[in-house]
Amino acid sequence: MLKSTVYLTGAGPGDAKLITLRALELIKRADCIIYDYLANPALLEFADKSCKIIYVGKRGGVHTLPQGKINGLLVASAKKYKTIVRLKGGDPFIFGRGAEEALYLKKHKINFEIIPGVTSAIAVPGYAGIPLTERTKNSSVGFITGHVDPTKEESGLHWQSLARGLGTLVFLMGVGNVESISKKLIGAGKPKNTSVAVIRWGTTARQKTVIGNLGSIAEVVRKNKITPPSIIVVGEVVGLRKQLNWFETKPLFGQKIIVTRTREQASKLSEKLEELGANIIEAPAIKITSLSADKQVRKALLEENPATGALAGRSATDASAGKPDWIFFTSQNGVAEFAQILQRIRKDVRILSTAKVCAIGSETAKSLRVIGINPDYIPSQYYAEAIIKHFDSLEFKNNSALILRAKKARDILPQGLRETGMAVKVIDLYDTCIDTDTKVLVKDVFKEKIDWVTFTSSSTVENFIKLLGKDYRRKLKGVKLASIGPITSGTLRKFGLKPSIEAKVYTIDGLVDAVVRNKL
Repeated sequence: MLKSTVYLTGAGPGDAKLITLRALELIKRADCIIYDYLANPALLEFADKSCKIIYVGKRGGVHTLPQGKINGLLVASAKKYKTIVRLKGGDPFIFGRGAEEALYLKKHKINFEIIPGVTSAIAVPGYAGIPLTERTKNSSVGFITGHVDPTKEESGLHWQSLARGLGTLVFLMGVGNVESISKKLIGAGKPKNTSVAVIRWGTTARQKTVIGNLGSIAEVVRKNKITPPSIIVVGEVVGLRKQLNWFETKPLFGQKIIVTRTREQASKLSEKLEELGANIIEAPAIKITSLSADKQVRKALLEENPATGALAGRSATDASAGKPDWIFFTSQNGVAEFAQILQRIRKDVRILSTAKVCAIGSETAKSLRVIGINPDYIPSQYYAEAIIKHFDSLEFKNNSALILRAKKARDILPQGLRETGMAVKVIDLYDTCIDTDTKVLVKDVFKEKIDWVTFTSSSTVENFIKLLGKDYRRKLKGVKLASIGPITSGTLRKFGLKPSIEAKVYTIDGLVDAVVRNKL
């Protein structure tokens, strides 16, 4: 029988994407995760739903659990679970008390492994455009804990060696002692005009970097209200930031943007905005609820009228007498629900063999291709009026259409197609409801400055406003509103809100481009 193992795992410096493959693999199969304050909570989303998650972090000296109790918790968890991930910010052996925890586990005969992480000592200066070594400037680096009080004679640090023997000094967890550190280094012989950078929340969209020298940095930190978590970099290499600052110059850096898409769909938009430097808050305004239309879909696609066949007996208001000539998918959600229906009725895409498929929107088309359906027609403009115009032709006059859509969709498309002479049947596959889990988040999030709210459909507008409450106009005052297209913009105006930008191409990429153009 395999023994339990505690994995002392580095979570990286803040950016969740800097996690190692080994660490991510362990998070996915962990039975229990015990994590710290500086471990990005986004990493927990990769854990299995059955995984026990325990927070033991500390913030500003306030401990959820003291270290002794954390050690005991690790041993107790190893007796209850097989795979325990102790998720620690940065690297567990760089000022992370990982060695202390490993020794305690060893003493109690608990299996453990060390999973190194990307330490903030290296990553944060890199994200601030500060190389710790540069051939013409220095060839040595020192990592020092900033928690040691520099005013104590027995601090354990040899200040003269630090000041004279190392090219670059990196102090972790030292922003509270920045003035004492500066004075100690100057007293040990470091020139007063030596460049210093202090970087807060490094590698995240909240990153802030301030620059000074040993003589001025304490005042710069006070003036800019720099607080933990921060690191201090001392040395000539700080001067290279002017040329190498790449992260904080991204087009949307520091912009706080609310994404209102469903939890299942938010990631794509969030990732694109984050890649451009934005600080994303996912606040899903809608939740997709299946309407279990299995029987209706089966009847529409598999059952013919035995007396009249597929084409006979149809009117412009009822296409139920035979299999449809065209099937319209209006959204990614509709495609996802259709795929689930196929599984439930134990069929596959061959049931569409006699029909042509219209995908409204490039994203809908991509979703169809994923499940093995190549759309026959993708309109260049993704709204009902343009689609109706295309099908208003003798070529389609005697055709039948099946529209698979959301319950609250507009009736313009089915009505317009009927007016062209097509026989139309509509099946509502899903409904969009308010995601009540978002209500508390929305209440708290507007306590801070929000730059943007993005809307990708009319339902996201309607439900987000309901979540905000009657004073939604006040809460959204000064906030830019980004709309994916004219229908969504029209819904915003219905509530007395003016979209700040509207995507020229009605896709996620088009929406992101519009936000960037506005910022630039």
